[in-house]
Amino acid sequence: MSPRRGRRRCRRRRGLCVAAARLCLAVAGPCLAVACLGLAAAGCRLRHAEQPLSQSFDARGVRIHYLVQGSGEPVVLIHGLYSSAAVNWQLPGTLADLAARHRVVALDLPGHGQSDKPAGEEAYGLQMVEDVALLLDHLQIRAAHVVGYSLGGMVALRFISRHPDRVLSGVLGGMGWMPEGGAMQRVWQRPRERLLGGGSVPTACIASIGRLALTRAELLAIRVPVEVLIGDRDPVDALYVRPLQAARPDWPVVRIRRAGHLNAFLKDQFKQELARWLDGRP
Repeated sequence: MSPRRGRRRCRRRRGLCVAAARLCLAVAGPCLAVACLGLAAAGCRLRHAEQPLSQSFDARGVRIHYLVQGSGEPVVLIHGLYSSAAVNWQLPGTLADLAARHRVVALDLPGHGQSDKPAGEEAYGLQMVEDVALLLDHLQIRAAHVVGYSLGGMVALRFISRHPDRVLSGVLGGMGWMPEGGAMQRVWQRPRERLLGGGSVPTACIASIGRLALTRAELLAIRVPVEVLIGDRDPVDALYVRPLQAARPDWPVVRIRRAGHLNAFLKDQFKQELARWLDGRP
């Protein structure tokens, strides 16, 4: 490729990420926009890759959108609050990287991305956990590696607890344990209409997050192998990961260097550690 064509391609990729940041600023608030601008700054490093299939299915009356790519052992990717499968996993190249050796499925949680955004609380909370099981059923997948980031980590851990037979291994990115009856559950149970700068996610979704908490007994009962990836500058470390480490010292924790909550999933170390964990499972 000529240097001129390379520069044009770089500008196009950077422009895509800037456009995504502007969209996030309009509909999801400045915090997610910052993450997309981080993608823009790294635009020249984003590799051109085969595009995943964009599909949807009906989860008890709610349309759930998902991306699927690759073949091999299944991996389910679950994004964070105010994010989407595209922002958390596709744009950074994580989906394409993992698809080289796995069948990767990245869903948009209800209230996010291209999935439906019901106003009623029955579509959120533990139903988001069950949506993952319904997605596996829809795709005729018996069990998969389950990876979640931030809110997706809460959903993933609850899924591992409720459906251990459907899980090959788990990865909690930017998240640890929210104890049932603990301070962080009480924080999420306080009524609020906007969080992290505001956005288009329904209030019912935010109000339901506290229902993803686990008791200590539920956490200790998990026998599925789990790893935690957390930015070394992420406040979630003290709030959620340290309590998890105290209860489950057998679960490895990898701290991503020079990373906070909004950019750890963009870091090469995060992607490399995630791939190492998945490829190393028996």
